[in-house]
Amino acid sequence: MGAMIEIRNLQKRFANITAVDGVSFSVDRGEVLGFLGPNGAGKSTTMKMLTGFLHPSGGSATIGGHDITSDPLAAKKLVGYLPEGAPLYPDMPPESFLRFIAEIRGFSGADARARVADVVEKVSLKGVMHQPIETLSKGYKRRVGLAQAILHDPEVLVLDEPTDGLDPNQKHEVRGLIHSMAKNKVIILSTHILEEVEALCTRVIIIASGRLIVDCTPEELSAKSKWHNAVRVEVPSNEAQRVSSVLKDMYGSAAVEELSAQNGEASYLVSTKERRSILGEISQRAQAEKWKLDGLHVEHGRLDEVFRELTRTGGRN
Repeated sequence: MGAMIEIRNLQKRFANITAVDGVSFSVDRGEVLGFLGPNGAGKSTTMKMLTGFLHPSGGSATIGGHDITSDPLAAKKLVGYLPEGAPLYPDMPPESFLRFIAEIRGFSGADARARVADVVEKVSLKGVMHQPIETLSKGYKRRVGLAQAILHDPEVLVLDEPTDGLDPNQKHEVRGLIHSMAKNKVIILSTHILEEVEALCTRVIIIASGRLIVDCTPEELSAKSKWHNAVRVEVPSNEAQRVSSVLKDMYGSAAVEELSAQNGEASYLVSTKERRSILGEISQRAQAEKWKLDGLHVEHGRLDEVFRELTRTGGRN
């Protein structure tokens, strides 16, 4: 059995502009795919083609074996889609809107009411069900959009900035919901919040200028950081010169970065070009030299720094 989503050489051109330029990837059930890229990279265009909102200029995409161009209705039945901005009917209250969505998804009567009640509970909409959507906050509008995307319990969820406009507590709730649904679904998550990638995603794709430049796990992405396996050494200021001298002797002056001193404490960030693990070496030397350590911490990589570098260089790292 093939992957739930198969995208092959997908392309989209608008007049003389190529928004998506030969993107290919597949996604299996149980994967949460973080779909990243700078503004204008082609993320939303790719998702709109996958969900049938835009017709591809070239290439192909299938969902559950159904081609989005030749068999669009069968493909769309498998998908829940939260687009950027979550366009809604502003004069309708969430209750009427979600019942309408249930109806066009093929539910009626008690079944439709049960579906609506279930998603209202999942996204915490109970208190605003009878207010016109146009009067709701951005966060509540986003939750209404998420509710319509999951109402029919789709096998594939395509979510474009699902936590946009939510406060920290609401973000935590939505991330918990996504995590709970991930086991039996395919979830494609477009976000600019890199902590969301670390918290939720099993895999990361980055596109830039319409082309796929990275396809790896979040851990592999973090490992591309120049700070991966770097060690932060914290010592009292009166130990600073002695510790700094030893660290530079061990790894070279260029490998030891002095951080801002504060509260009588000196800090150094030590790294190697090979990004190899050096915590054990420094720990042993600290014991042998009897350093008065305030802290010894390993950096696992900074996704924001990796993202900037990869999108700037087109994937060369």
